[in-house]
Amino acid sequence: MLKKYLLVFFVSMVPLIELRGAIPYSQLPRVSLPLLQAYIVAVIGNMVPVPFIYLFADRNGKTYRSPAYQRPIPAGRGLFVALLLFVGIPLPGTGAWTGTLAASILDMDFKSSITAVMLGVILAGIIMGAASAGLFGALGAIF
Repeated sequence: MLKKYLLVFFVSMVPLIELRGAIPYSQLPRVSLPLLQAYIVAVIGNMVPVPFIYLFADRNGKTYRSPAYQRPIPAGRGLFVALLLFVGIPLPGTGAWTGTLAASILDMDFKSSITAVMLGVILAGIIMGAASAGLFGALGAIF
């Protein structure tokens, strides 16, 4: 049983797969973990690399910005919400890894970027958990 939880934990750490693949994987018949426990393990696993990505990203902007674009990007409350929604909507390429790199590029402070990414991961986990439980299929059948 521990092996299944560890597998969900490590799958949720993989870029591009992340929690969006770990939660549906945990609900496969050969794995079949309880949804709430798999959700918690996947959220924790998805958040483990986030501080390291933020801290070790290129903070000078040399890698990410061309010399033609050197103006700083104004970061307000809207940027926090945008990052939260970017990470929270479970589409390919919009996970915690990409969101953390974007926060680093946009020079968001550590606390607000980690908070926005964490809330986005929680939102994405709720959406994927609902999808894995068949909620959207049931709503489609009703409407």
